[in-house]
Amino acid sequence: MMTKVVVALGGNALGNNLKEQMEAVKKTAVNVVDLIEEDYEVVLAHGNGPQAGMIKLAMDEMTVKDPKKYPPVSLSVSVAMSQTYIGYDLQNALREEMLSRKLEKPVVTIATQVEVDPNDPAFDKPTKPIGRFMSKEEAMQAAMEKDIVVAEDAGRGYRQVVASPKPQEIIEIETINHLISANELVITCGGGGIPVIKGENNHLQGVSAVIDKDFCSALLAETINADFLIILTAVEQVALNFGTPEQKNLAKVSPYELQKYINQGHFAPGSMLPKVEAAMNFVKQTDKKALITSLEKAKEGLAGKTGTLITSN
Repeated sequence: MMTKVVVALGGNALGNNLKEQMEAVKKTAVNVVDLIEEDYEVVLAHGNGPQAGMIKLAMDEMTVKDPKKYPPVSLSVSVAMSQTYIGYDLQNALREEMLSRKLEKPVVTIATQVEVDPNDPAFDKPTKPIGRFMSKEEAMQAAMEKDIVVAEDAGRGYRQVVASPKPQEIIEIETINHLISANELVITCGGGGIPVIKGENNHLQGVSAVIDKDFCSALLAETINADFLIILTAVEQVALNFGTPEQKNLAKVSPYELQKYINQGHFAPGSMLPKVEAAMNFVKQTDKKALITSLEKAKEGLAGKTGTLITSN
């Protein structure tokens, strides 16, 4: 029986524009297909923070120029647009890579809606960074001119921040399971999913938010009964005292130990913290395993050679 893995790819790993994304997905495809060749059943999720932010900014600029001709576009629609154009590039790169290795496996992208709680306290405290990085001066000006909330993002610069409610339910989960059973490589929950709330008459209403892709990937992995959750990031292993002479990389850790390190403030809120929390929660809920590592080390990480393994065993 094949080992089912959910692979969560970061949006920042997809480049800052269309040309960079086209190049990045080719590299991504090589590493993902490596896993498929090792007989892992892969389900792929991805981030979209930079992409959704850029789409929303471009749409807003059109609205400013001619609000009658170009009415405002909601953030949820921008998330949906980012899902499809990222998925378009990913699925083509994956298809090309598999065909070059004589692998016959269909690839499909699903526009995925994810229900959130309208009373989630996250709506009162925006924390999720989206869009491009700005200097402090640019950020302060953008906050005044565009009436947005900005914040520093893990020491890398300033970005717009929006609400990031927790995912409650993946609306298209039945379709996802059918496609997995049909041996298709499924790209889903892009950008954490299109955030929606349930209204009257079965209506799903988009809300102005971006769901954290790591929390949504953990929910996806739990719901489809995955054996492994792999969260990909820019570093090979999670570390304590990151970037200091006292840095200590973590090879294997329990959810209990991770919670202790979280309480001690070791992980940056806009960077490693959501990855660690999502992996920890998945392991606690399912008693399965999670891995945090870089894209290039995913295959070695699953083989137990590197990465940070989160397990209760």
